[in-house]
Amino acid sequence: EPVVLDEAGIDAVLHGKTVLITGAGGSIGSELCRQVARYQPARLVLYELSEFNLYTIEQDLGERFPALPLTRLIGDVKDLEHLRGTYAKWQPQVVFHAAAYKHVPLMEEDDNAWQCLRNNVLGTYHAALAAAEHGVERFVLISTDKAVNPTNVMGATKRAAEMLISALAAEHPGTRFMAVRFGNVLGSSGSVIPKFKEQIAKGGPVTVTHSEVIRYFMTIPEAARLVLQAAAIGESGQVLVLDMGEPVKIVELARQMIRLAGHTEEEVPIEFSGLRAGEKLYEELLADADTTVPTSIRPLRLAQLQDGNAGLGPLLQMVRNDRVASANEEAKVRLVQVVREYRPSR
Repeated sequence: EPVVLDEAGIDAVLHGKTVLITGAGGSIGSELCRQVARYQPARLVLYELSEFNLYTIEQDLGERFPALPLTRLIGDVKDLEHLRGTYAKWQPQVVFHAAAYKHVPLMEEDDNAWQCLRNNVLGTYHAALAAAEHGVERFVLISTDKAVNPTNVMGATKRAAEMLISALAAEHPGTRFMAVRFGNVLGSSGSVIPKFKEQIAKGGPVTVTHSEVIRYFMTIPEAARLVLQAAAIGESGQVLVLDMGEPVKIVELARQMIRLAGHTEEEVPIEFSGLRAGEKLYEELLADADTTVPTSIRPLRLAQLQDGNAGLGPLLQMVRNDRVASANEEAKVRLVQVVREYRPSR
């Protein structure tokens, strides 16, 4: 169902403002750039670690919005001093923090949990702290349904990031901090649709982890528009949840894609590969102890979360170190201490 947005409210937040987007070249970050550009900001600051991704989004925006002033910065959100220098020089009024590691099984492996913790938690803290220090009006964290009752490192780090945003909102009333949660976006890097298309083109098999696995899906442009709407109506310290509609059974999605490609399951078979590390059969948009209340925009609901900022200080102190002994296991231990709902799958 098409979503009716408060265009005037979004325009009031973005028009004529300097907007900074971290992870500007990623799947969500790049679409946020395109959506923000429609509201004629005074300047768009692209903050991105990947040179290729930065080049790609800069070229795209240059073609679509040739009159839009762009600042293109190679930057790492774990580098607090570079962020401080960036905020001081360009004085953004609105920040969308999309930079994150998000691939669930990959972040469970070897030393990746430690890197995920540093990037998603410490990186969020740096981007948000610098925003508070330099008078940013609104700071929006892009979160995920995997932050709810997480069974994986990625989800637990994003829940910890939400908690950090809540803590900073209380400490820095001059900046409006908020987080927006949503599920899987169709066509994003690492998502299932491009993988299925590639497997079908090769004649199969199409690999599905489990016959009962379900996920919520939304298109990237729709998700980005709702993030902008959340930025316009959200109050400081809030976590807003996108209504993702009905969940989709992944095996049925695979069957539909095989049929739409003109094949039968005999020609392109489906194989079940088993749930990967950290994966659930289903995702949730709200924790069991949470409730939600409606907002003025129907697809956006406000999550009322349990208090829980204890342990964030020691967690931040740990991840400021470049390395600790047994970093991967230490990361999980600390996350369990801070994110009470976190139940590691292994």
